[in-house]
Amino acid sequence: MAIIDRGSNQSSVRQYNERLVLSLIRREGAVSKADLARSTGLSAQTITIIIAQLEKDGLVCRQPPTRGKVGQPSVPYALNPEGAYSLGLKVGRRSFDLILIDFLGHVVRSVRETYAYPTPERMLAFLDRGIDVLTADLAPETLARLCGIGVAMPFELWNWGEETGAPADKMEAWRNIDVVQEVGKRCDWPVFLCNDATAACAAELIFGNPQHHTDFLYIYVGAFIGGGVALGGMLFMGTHGNAGAIGSMLVPGREGKAARQLLAIASLTGLEKKLIAGGHPADMLWKTPDYWGDLGALLERWVEEAAAGIAFAVLNAVSVMDFPVIIIDGAVPVSVRRALTAAVQAHIDGLEHAGLSHVALIEGTIGGHARALGGASLPLIANYARDSDVLLKQIA
Repeated sequence: MAIIDRGSNQSSVRQYNERLVLSLIRREGAVSKADLARSTGLSAQTITIIIAQLEKDGLVCRQPPTRGKVGQPSVPYALNPEGAYSLGLKVGRRSFDLILIDFLGHVVRSVRETYAYPTPERMLAFLDRGIDVLTADLAPETLARLCGIGVAMPFELWNWGEETGAPADKMEAWRNIDVVQEVGKRCDWPVFLCNDATAACAAELIFGNPQHHTDFLYIYVGAFIGGGVALGGMLFMGTHGNAGAIGSMLVPGREGKAARQLLAIASLTGLEKKLIAGGHPADMLWKTPDYWGDLGALLERWVEEAAAGIAFAVLNAVSVMDFPVIIIDGAVPVSVRRALTAAVQAHIDGLEHAGLSHVALIEGTIGGHARALGGASLPLIANYARDSDVLLKQIA
């Protein structure tokens, strides 16, 4: 484990079993030793030893006994919120977010900055300020349990200048920066990097996903639409780290026009253009993603157009991977997410999908913080998850 070091002779089997126990407790909320033994197939003695060590390390804590109809009361164990902390930096096309989360994924503190377009210099200056703000008065024991910082950002930002309206030379600066290395210079923690939409998928998989779905395509509507893939309860990155890049998928154009990428019709930048063209302010899309006020017919028209494109993309994705579940989330108000999900379902129902298995379309649960929360989840995955090789890059 990254924080609690018990020496280099620790058995890999024991570490796996510890992480397995932590993963089960995270999924279930609170679990007795007897239930852990049944779920893992480990002996009662082994579970007792593991729980004793995890409790000593401060990673789990006892809960009040629960009494059944027969037998002795059962003592459940839950994750200790103060057992570990991590930072998550989201680099978006219109905003930065830096958050501090506890072991349960609760956001303890956060800072945010909006802008017309991102630059490496602005990001690093924001990071310096943000780290100072989030850690300035933390207790030494809390700082000692801070296990890393995860960066969630779009890959190849230099290719998105035209779509964001940014000067080409400003966006080109992203081509020549090693983000992991530069972030590592500014802190003493391990640094992890992940595509922003994939990170949002990780947040849903680990901290949301109340029905414990293990295989799904995750769609996230931000400045640009993107996505991620979960297979077998693990985050699937793909060969180049872009699995689930649904925004690049071609979908039919309107009224017989040529096919376009989904991101051209189902992204918030498109909604922004509609609002500005209609004489409405659009800055609330980035400054207050949880509340936009009443945008009326313009929003309804964007939802309808976006849903039509997403429906095509969903059926195409299902035809390739046979996803049983599609999760739709985004940096949008809950009411907009609900309306978009319902509209996508209506369009799917109206399309030909013979030969495809039924797919359940459900709403995500994280919302605007998903990308930053997914970034913050990366150090926790690396240190405490059953399978930590889902990460892309790390520098200690």
